[in-house]
Amino acid sequence: MESEKITSRHNTLAKHARAVRDGREALAQIFIEGLRLSEEAVRSRLVVQDALYTERFEGEERGLALLKELKQTGARLSLVSDDVMSSVSDTRTPQGIALLASRPHTGSDRLSAALKAASSNPLLVIIHGINNPANAGAILRTAEAAGAQGIISTKGTTDLFNTKALRGSMGSGFRLPMWERAEFAEVLAWCRGNRIHTVGSSLKASASHTEVDWTRACALVIGAEAAGLGTGELSMLDETTRIPMRPPVESLNAAVASGIILYEAARQRAGFTH
Repeated sequence: MESEKITSRHNTLAKHARAVRDGREALAQIFIEGLRLSEEAVRSRLVVQDALYTERFEGEERGLALLKELKQTGARLSLVSDDVMSSVSDTRTPQGIALLASRPHTGSDRLSAALKAASSNPLLVIIHGINNPANAGAILRTAEAAGAQGIISTKGTTDLFNTKALRGSMGSGFRLPMWERAEFAEVLAWCRGNRIHTVGSSLKASASHTEVDWTRACALVIGAEAAGLGTGELSMLDETTRIPMRPPVESLNAAVASGIILYEAARQRAGFTH
């Protein structure tokens, strides 16, 4: 790939990439880093405006193939020095590739359209107040693996396209239909209107997660890492459930808890036999 190398950290593109990475500018773009995640972005047909890459990345077979694909999509390719890539990277060991892409469309309309094309009994995940992007990303990845058809995040929840959330989701954030920054009451009203049964995880619930009927249209509601769902929020849901735990353990990581429950839902829906 012929391109004049960018060697200054003060280059306009490098500064713009850092701004997108840090979420400092409302540019309707997301920052994607690393070979695998960049490949997933291309497979998911995200609109990539810029690709920053190093000579080492260009010299690898998969790297060169990815750059050719990106060029075919119309992305602008920019060769940068290792120093510039280090200044742009969000990781300690940069892989030599970073993309700037249009933020995927999210919203209730996107989710409604996806549900119309999906099964009659969708399984959704509502992420309410989770502020750890790695946890949020792990929940997205597990949700897709377990067969969920969509994700809703409420106001105050971490950005699902944050760099750490994207790494945690490993591409699931590109594929799953999502509705972001929704009001909690609005989400529950939308679920009622679409006849989707809402189930919240609570340590005080009487029914275990295996006793819930997950074969109907359902939305699993996962609360914040530290406090979980409040009493008032739980009262707004159709049902609550708990994961049995041996004492003295009292709680599980939000991503782990969601995984346990979602795979029970998948088992009931005959998504997995073993």
